[in-house]
Amino acid sequence: MLVPERHKKIVQIINDKKNVRVNELSKLFAVTEETIRRDLEKLEAKNKLQRTHGGAVAMDDSDDDEIPFNDRQVLNRNEKMDVAKVAVSYIEDQDIIFLDASTTTLYLAKLLPNMELTVLTNSLLVASELANRSKIQVIMTGGTLSKTSLSLVGPTAVRSIEHFYVDKVFFSCKGFHKDWGISDSNEQQANVKREMIKMSEQVILLLDFSKINQKSFAYIEDKSVLDCLIVDQRADVDYLQSIVDERTKIIIG
Repeated sequence: MLVPERHKKIVQIINDKKNVRVNELSKLFAVTEETIRRDLEKLEAKNKLQRTHGGAVAMDDSDDDEIPFNDRQVLNRNEKMDVAKVAVSYIEDQDIIFLDASTTTLYLAKLLPNMELTVLTNSLLVASELANRSKIQVIMTGGTLSKTSLSLVGPTAVRSIEHFYVDKVFFSCKGFHKDWGISDSNEQQANVKREMIKMSEQVILLLDFSKINQKSFAYIEDKSVLDCLIVDQRADVDYLQSIVDERTKIIIG
């Protein structure tokens, strides 16, 4: 079987099953697991699928084209936790902050102490995590529920954000690239994040190594909007330093 034909069949299988393991594909196509890993890497670069530990999951081609939240939580979990631990130190008593619906900001929410804060979010999971912190006031955007990410999106969500101005926005993305800037796989999430950035005094991007030098479908903003970029130790810091503005602080978790 030619490589392009194998790639086409891999995508079909993943779209049908929604997730698949490397060893399954290796047996099915009678090739080594290393060959399958290379196949998945190339297909991920084309936004045909999303790799996970030991396999891959489908890129949903519906209006809500995000990876299911439970699958995203296991992707680079340790690196995301390292980033979240650093991000917590940038939150001060009395701050008004925005947390997006990414897995990294959920880890950040889990680490937040019970301090005097106002947290605006479009994430049901972030809101639920903070519900029992007596000193934290949680405000949710309106919007349409994305069942994939358990977040609120759409025009109502964007309009609601226009009524708030926050000290700091903490958000993540799917791609960070020298030419394409900050991007996401889902246009509705990109619209929400773009509005968050516009209404914030300080813009802080939480980024694990896998997002660097990557382009994703929906453009969010130019990298010049960033005040701070928090990354994990596996991140290509030389690449980041070569493309961000001088005023953007790069912090390694």
